[in-house]
Amino acid sequence: MIAPIMMVRAVLPSMIARRFGRIVNITSAMVTTPRPHMTLSSGARAGLTASLKGLSLDVAKHNVTINNLLPERIDTARQHQMANDMMKRFSITYEEARLKQVESIAARRLGLPSEFGATCAFVCSVHAGFMSGQNIHLDGGSYPALI
Repeated sequence: MIAPIMMVRAVLPSMIARRFGRIVNITSAMVTTPRPHMTLSSGARAGLTASLKGLSLDVAKHNVTINNLLPERIDTARQHQMANDMMKRFSITYEEARLKQVESIAARRLGLPSEFGATCAFVCSVHAGFMSGQNIHLDGGSYPALI
């Protein structure tokens, strides 16, 4: 997780000089809702997210924002691969595996790549200039906490 911090540090000077910049860290909902079988990944992602939150406080005065997108189950090739893995592991059909993927999502469906993209585009826009250091859940309403 050092590479994303190095990339951010490489582009920050020019953003600060221009007095405009948008940095979006795309990580995972595991940052706020870790899973037992993914402890190393969850911990590394949480560390990166915390580092960027701290950095967002330093650069906000230069009109540079840093926000984190925390997707959960966006309908991508990875979700299809996971459904295929579930089919084998549980001896179920592909349709049953897809239903298992959405049973914990309040919206009862996977997110669409276009929904993710639209959120990312907004966070990068001038309209999101007053939003920085935020963790934005893209999870169909499943994040259980208020904050």
